This record gives sequence, structure tokens and C-alpha cells, in this order.
Amino acid sequence: MRAAVCREYGPPETIEVAEVPSPVPGAGQVRVRVGAAAVNFPDVLFMANQYQITVPVPFVPGSVVVPASSVSPVPGGVSDASAAAFGVAHRTAYHVLRSVARVQPGERLVVLGAGGGVGLAAVQLGAMLGASVTAVASSDEKLSVAADSGAVAVINYRTEAGGLREALRTAFPDGVDVVVDPVGGDLAEPALRALRWGGRFVTVGYASGTVPRIPLNLVLLKGCRILGFQFRDFAAHAPDELARNEAELLSLLASGQALPHIGATFKLAEAAAALRHVADGKAIGKVVLAIA
Repeated sequence: MRAAVCREYGPPETIEVAEVPSPVPGAGQVRVRVGAAAVNFPDVLFMANQYQITVPVPFVPGSVVVPASSVSPVPGGVSDASAAAFGVAHRTAYHVLRSVARVQPGERLVVLGAGGGVGLAAVQLGAMLGASVTAVASSDEKLSVAADSGAVAVINYRTEAGGLREALRTAFPDGVDVVVDPVGGDLAEPALRALRWGGRFVTVGYASGTVPRIPLNLVLLKGCRILGFQFRDFAAHAPDELARNEAELLSLLASGQALPHIGATFKLAEAAAALRHVADGKAIGKVVLAIA
């Protein structure tokens, strides 16, 4: 089969599209024919050997042979591209909102990195859960898509005169209920400062490339909760909530109520360009490789 292979750690351009042997399923596994594949920021980190875990080279980013228990049929009427783009981002966002932050109708939700895959999914799903969503992103183009996805307010942190901290303080003098942060870096602290007393801050990832250092006195002064989400741990420790959330999400996808925004599509031969597009922060919503 043809696949994009990482043979040595490095930047996106080191990926190589080549013929490789088809993997053989082991006990309890299935081999999936891939029609479309989403490109995720962790793929860039895996290739650079900068993720929390190391994947030995050579490896193929994404999934081909997987546990049978982890697959489900694509609902009728849903394209391969939409199904691929939906998987990681919407599942992450929904588990974060539904089970970690436990967002309630009417709460004020701030989503950082709202132009990216997880961020944009959090905007869409947060609005569906009844939250009043403020989207934070680095460009007006990204924020326009976020507004179309349900955000009632938007903040371009690069053009705000007083930066994100002042923009949030002005917009929410009494504070916000929840912050979802897939970005980290310099945005985390000003967003944390925007929480009301007893608010919740959920760290999901570090697309900025920098893990933030948070002054713990803010937690003391605000009586807030800082929570984390990692999919494998959530699946291991909250199987009942996982099953409930997955069923709800599948229903939303099948009904067309929750569909991913696919901002760019590349061919398999263009895998390096797709990874570079994501690495440089140019992606709006999801980036998809058309395989079939």
C-alpha cells in the first residue's frame, strides 16, 4: 500500500510517500481501508519527536490497524472526508465540554485557538450545549468561520490594543465560567485571569509549541479549577461517560447537526505540504488528505 512514512525525526518535509507492506491485524484488531485522513497537530510533534510520548521510526502517522472496539460505521450520507475530520477534533472537544468542564446552558465559554480543529469544534459544540461562546484566534478569517460556527463574540488577540488580557477584562468584567485552551503559550495566563471565582480552565494541548507556566497564586485568588484532558486517560478512567459521549456525538454527526469545517484538502502525495500547513498555524478547521 502507499503511505506517508516518517523514517527520521524532523520537520514536515522529511515525510516520504512510499510503498510499504500492508499491516497484518493482530488479535482483536481490524485493518481499515483509508479513504480520507485528517492531519492533526500532534502528527507534526510526533515527526519532530516533541510529543509527550516517542513513536519509534519508521512509522506512518495516523491509524491503519486498530482495535476492533475503536471503530464504528460511518453514518449514511456522511463523506469520508467529513468522517475523518470529525474524529479527533470533535471527540476531543465534546469530551472536554461535556465531561471535563461540564459546561452548562447559559455559561460564558472562552475558546482559545478557535480557528483550529479542536478549537473550532469546541465553538460549535459549546454553542450546541447552550453556552455563550467567545472565540479567540489570530486572524479575522479564522474568527469569521468561528462566528459562523456559533460564537457570539470574537477576539483577534494580535490586533487588540491591550492584548488578550485587556480584551477579556473589558468584555467580561465579572469573569467567565470556562476556558478551553488547545494552544498554551502566552495566551494561557491572560485567559486564566479572565475566569470568575470558581471557574474552570481546561488545558487540551500546546499548539503554540510552548507549555505555559501558570502562577499558582491565581488559582488561590480565584478559587478556580485547572483541569486537563488526554484522550487515552479519559477512556481508561471514565468508560461510561466515554460511551455516552460517543453515542451522542455519533447522533450529532449522523443528523448533520455537527459537521467539521474542512479548510484545506491535499492529496496523499502532498502530505508534506499538508503537515507544513498545520505546523505553520495556517489551518482553519481541519486539514484532510484525500487518499482514495
